[in-house]
Amino acid sequence: MEKFLILAQIIVAILLIVFILLQQRGTALGSAFGGGGGGFYGTRRGIQKKIFWGSVILGALFITLALLNLIF
Repeated sequence: MEKFLILAQIIVAILLIVFILLQQRGTALGSAFGGGGGGFYGTRRGIQKKIFWGSVILGALFITLALLNLIF
């Protein structure tokens, strides 16, 4: 059980990194200072929305696995 939790946490961590890197955020720092035109917060649509919610779910799963790793 212990090895399964560690392996699952490593796989979830790698997937979480990939999902976070796939998210697009305007034109780098220019959008934070008023550039880019679309406002600071944009509406997520299509695949961007799926990647966002996938990263939220993977983050929650990562935290759950970390807590389970402490218990077992």
